[in-house]
Amino acid sequence: MARDVDVLAAPTLKHLRERWWDDAFTIFVKDTVQPRAGRRILDVGCGTGTAEVKLSRLHLTQVSLVAVDLSPDRVREALVAARSHNIRASFAAADGCALPFLTGTFDSVFCVAVLQHMADVGAAVRELARVTRPEGRVVAVEPDNSARYFYSSLDAGMRAYEASARFFTSLAGERSDTTDGAVGPKLPMMFAQCGIELLDVQLFPVSRAQLGAPGKALWEGRRLEVTNAVGRARDAATQQLGEDYLDLLDTYAREAAAAGQAFVEIQNTMLFATVGQRVE
Repeated sequence: MARDVDVLAAPTLKHLRERWWDDAFTIFVKDTVQPRAGRRILDVGCGTGTAEVKLSRLHLTQVSLVAVDLSPDRVREALVAARSHNIRASFAAADGCALPFLTGTFDSVFCVAVLQHMADVGAAVRELARVTRPEGRVVAVEPDNSARYFYSSLDAGMRAYEASARFFTSLAGERSDTTDGAVGPKLPMMFAQCGIELLDVQLFPVSRAQLGAPGKALWEGRRLEVTNAVGRARDAATQQLGEDYLDLLDTYAREAAAAGQAFVEIQNTMLFATVGQRVE
């Protein structure tokens, strides 16, 4: 199964839909949201339409699929992707904390790696519950960004990891970012608080083991992500942390190249897939 994780490039697990979503996960979504004939299903935070394209390959029939995302640009991309694959689905720009649907509209609702970006996760889960009919399914899949594991065989790698944490923490602080990095394991409790009966929790590891020095493209990608993040910093102290981190990242890249086949880097985090049923 393909995995994509890089704690050195971002504080949250990114690109889950585009790079990580594989056939096994598609089957999990199908089995949990139960897209049977006549049912209405809502995808909250659809991104560029990955779920819709993946589910369409299962040849579902007589299922009404609706997808929303906060970004109008991503909604447009999702619509183009759906049309290119001849997928029948409806798309709209909408806030997950204020969904534009009547209570009990959908038979199933799901979201993947969306709640990790929300300041008020409780409000979003309440909305997921509200728009789901009684006895309908609610599925949310989120990581625990606060428990991401990183190991490097080089001291420079461990120092870069520590520097990345200092920089991203400072960047979040100056933006008053109150998002909860550990949202994944907290979802079962939130489901119960919002009138969703817990049915199952499944764990999906997201990991990568790099054996031997990485190619130039990986270091360029990391540097680009961090440089863009430094550009978003407003405070001089945060900017300096970012510049210090970039210097350490460059040192790490040089030492990794010198280590050659002796280089090892391991990253891992966990996705918590929480499945529930809306109670009366």
